[in-house]
Amino acid sequence: MTEAIPMSKKLEGKVAIITGGASGIGEATARLFANEGARMVVIADIQDELGQSVSSSIGADCCSYMHCDVTDENQVKSMVESTVQIYGTLDIMFSNAGIINANQTILNLDFAKMDRLFAINVRGMAACVKYAARAMVEGSVKGGSIICTASVGAKKGSPVLQDYVMSKHAVLGLIKSASCELGKYGIRVNSVSPSAVATPLLLEGFGLTNIKTAEDQFASTTNLTEMVLKANHVADGVLYLASDQSSFVSGHDLVVDGGYLCK
Repeated sequence: MTEAIPMSKKLEGKVAIITGGASGIGEATARLFANEGARMVVIADIQDELGQSVSSSIGADCCSYMHCDVTDENQVKSMVESTVQIYGTLDIMFSNAGIINANQTILNLDFAKMDRLFAINVRGMAACVKYAARAMVEGSVKGGSIICTASVGAKKGSPVLQDYVMSKHAVLGLIKSASCELGKYGIRVNSVSPSAVATPLLLEGFGLTNIKTAEDQFASTTNLTEMVLKANHVADGVLYLASDQSSFVSGHDLVVDGGYLCK
């Protein structure tokens, strides 16, 4: 009788950082990465109690938590350097931390709110790309995967989320340009663009409190009937971009929207 050959896990032995990893898409991705054999998943967030709780529930043998405010370049630098110092390498950076401001129309644009959003959604992502890339270039293992969270809003626009849409356009520019620069080092840079997911971020951004109501509202925007986009669907896309299955994919924005952009 022939013995079954065990299936290899997609991230076997990899070290990953996930910003905004304490909830929503980041949390779902952290759990998936751990299940797919990542040696260590570092959850980076400012929600310390929640982040530590999620990390503990995944398991100390493959997940840890670090406080990091991505608007502070020094904190991003320290987070990456600490990860490399403790775990020996950095293979994957998922720059996912972001916020939404509700009711930011162009006629009533609050620039103070916009500045804070850009500090997180654009400057923070650029800092994560910068220091992850440095660690990967200087590392003993050639290559690495950097993924940023963008949005279908960068492709379709919104009448009430003007600053958020602008920030996600900037993310697409970041991954396109960074992929051109970092390709010679074997580093891939991509993004994932989900449509609306009923995460704490979007509930707050749209002024909603009930997850079921939000899911019903968001479901009507897709072409996949009787399906609701959830955080784990987006995590599956991130896993593809993080793994060797996408070894020749760079500068790409992976849309996970159930056909929303086709409507």
